[in-house]
Amino acid sequence: MNSIDEFAQKSKKENYYSSTIEELSKLNKKLNAFNFISSSNTLNGFLFSVKDNLCVKGVETTASSKILKGYLPPFDSTVTERLNKNGLSFLGKTNMDEFGFGSFGVNTETPAKNPFNDKYVSGGSSSGAAIATSIMRYHIAIAESTGGSISTPAAFCGVVGFTPTYGAISRYGLIDYANSLDKIGIMARKSEDITYIFNKIKGQDNYDTTCISNNFTKENKKKIILIDQLIEGLDPEIEKEFMNFVVKLSEKGYIIEHKKLPFIDKAIPSYYIIAMAEASTNLARYTGFKYGFKNNDFSQNYNEFFTNSRDMLGPEAKRRIVLGTFVRSASVKDQYYSKALKVRTLLINELSKLLKDGFILSPVMPIKTPTFEDAKKLSPLEVYKTDILTIPPNLCGFPHISFPYSYSNGMPLGAQLVTSHWNDYALMEFVSEWESSFNYNFKYNIGAL
Repeated sequence: MNSIDEFAQKSKKENYYSSTIEELSKLNKKLNAFNFISSSNTLNGFLFSVKDNLCVKGVETTASSKILKGYLPPFDSTVTERLNKNGLSFLGKTNMDEFGFGSFGVNTETPAKNPFNDKYVSGGSSSGAAIATSIMRYHIAIAESTGGSISTPAAFCGVVGFTPTYGAISRYGLIDYANSLDKIGIMARKSEDITYIFNKIKGQDNYDTTCISNNFTKENKKKIILIDQLIEGLDPEIEKEFMNFVVKLSEKGYIIEHKKLPFIDKAIPSYYIIAMAEASTNLARYTGFKYGFKNNDFSQNYNEFFTNSRDMLGPEAKRRIVLGTFVRSASVKDQYYSKALKVRTLLINELSKLLKDGFILSPVMPIKTPTFEDAKKLSPLEVYKTDILTIPPNLCGFPHISFPYSYSNGMPLGAQLVTSHWNDYALMEFVSEWESSFNYNFKYNIGAL
């Protein structure tokens, strides 16, 4: 039974919501999972949170950026509206890397901390969504992924993270990072909950022309494909645990096949060229005049006003503005941006051929969950390279799911399963089968009945 129906059937004390909020607020001071938590008198159903780059009417929505502090959307995002209409109750806004720019959840004013050990990062950019899911018994999180922002934090925090086919869920009300890459997805403690919620929020939306209704398939493949270039250079412990997991799948009847894929090494540079080009365009709207922060010093000339206002942005946002503006400039656009688009098309074609025969499986990250100290030592380029496993499906819009398959020194390890476009439900079925013989561990169970 999914957690939503289970919650509805269980009796609850009169002070259930107030005591849950009290316990959550106390732990949130330690972990920084939420940017905003609703008051208990507005709660009356199964709880859901939304990443802080999704609009909720009348609730401060900042994408964890100082430049958007004080912004109160006058409307709900489509996904929020659909969940409210289906009887779920809005709990709060979850922490994230500023505008979604990051892999470890540290590019924000108050970095979120891993619920298994607060010395470790929680993953990004949907860091708060993963923590909230890990610490709460009856709750689902709406998150968003551009290049791995659901898979990575879900893996680091030991929960299930689902990223759908691009266009399956409306992006209306999302503060975009990169429009051709952004996908709204779901985090939960088990796959059945994801299936339930996906059924409620997917489908065509007149406010989002990239969102379409499609006939989803459910082709349950019995072949697992390992792309050799993607599993080379793994941390030795990650490699050992992952290959043990592959052996277990083989024992369950799955056929394991190794493949080499042309152009896969070009996925990271192509992704970052496209993502930064689109991000720099989207960030141009934050001028200190219209949204959030208001620069009221009108004695300045235009360049001073614009520069001083955008000084509110963090270093990673500034880096992406500079790089994105460069790669789409007229003098080098064909050399970088146009080529990146061609590589994406080639990768879609090549991966589509492989996915006709089976699922593609890999670890989520090539490294173990880093501590905050270890993460600080990595250069921006080294951080970008850690996305090697999550970027290919995100760049190409393929649905994928992250789920725990083992634990190492008390920390969860996550695997990522990828399938063909619109075969989303097969992912949840695969994970459901795995869950029948594997127990997830959670350190906290706030709101348990």
